[in-house]
Amino acid sequence: MPPSTAPTLRQQRLGTELRKLREHAGLTSSAAAGLLGLKQAQISNIEAGRYAVSADRVRTFASSYSCTDSAFVDALAAMTGGRQRGWWDEYREHLPVTLIDLAELEHHAAGLRVALIIHIPGLLQTTDHARALFQQVAPPMRQYEIEHRLTHRMKRQGILHRDNPPPYAATIHEAALRMGFGGPDIARGQLRHIIDLSELAHVSIRVIPFGADHFPSTGQSFDYVKGPVPQLDTVQLDTHHGGCGFLDADAQLSKYRSVLDQMEPCALNPAESRDFIHRLIRDT
Repeated sequence: MPPSTAPTLRQQRLGTELRKLREHAGLTSSAAAGLLGLKQAQISNIEAGRYAVSADRVRTFASSYSCTDSAFVDALAAMTGGRQRGWWDEYREHLPVTLIDLAELEHHAAGLRVALIIHIPGLLQTTDHARALFQQVAPPMRQYEIEHRLTHRMKRQGILHRDNPPPYAATIHEAALRMGFGGPDIARGQLRHIIDLSELAHVSIRVIPFGADHFPSTGQSFDYVKGPVPQLDTVQLDTHHGGCGFLDADAQLSKYRSVLDQMEPCALNPAESRDFIHRLIRDT
């Protein structure tokens, strides 16, 4: 099979984890190739996500690398195979690849925890609110670009309404709720939409009011995407140019888990947050 010239984030992550297992076993790529009966170039391509690999081969790699964490190996095996097309693939020629990777990452998530300071989380935005945001970016987007971004964002929201949806926990600062993008009518509709979604059993929304006496954050918005096992968690950072940054190093994951763990107690509980948003609607 020829190597993939554009491996997905999921394929790259599988390769990265196989490389970590090899390095933890103290093996060079050359030594691993000899142990597994492969060429060194094959090991390099697999670890870069350029070669598809079977579940059986992943288990062989893990055994050869003396990995005894069966839950982790099972999770890696479930990530194997060639590129599996999802609804997001229809956008590959129209949107940055990081947005495609984000949709695939969310699709496979076991849970999501998000922290937003200035903007409403993408998965909670109304169509009108999202359109108002896209119409105000710099440099300006063409209308067809706005529509591609808009439909992509709305389709991402399907994970909250599918069978067996992942648990979703959002911590949102009052500043984001008061921004008023699109004017008062759109702002009120957006706030009502958040209240409606907060009633879903798997959705938890907490608001940090301006009066909170503690705020353990630098002000950057981020998503913490849980994998099937903790080793496969991922942090997605929003960037100023509108793309996405993905982090998966152990120290990085620990840092952002800690930020979320400290932010959530600073926020109102879900019931108090709904009451707070109701008051904002009356004031808008």
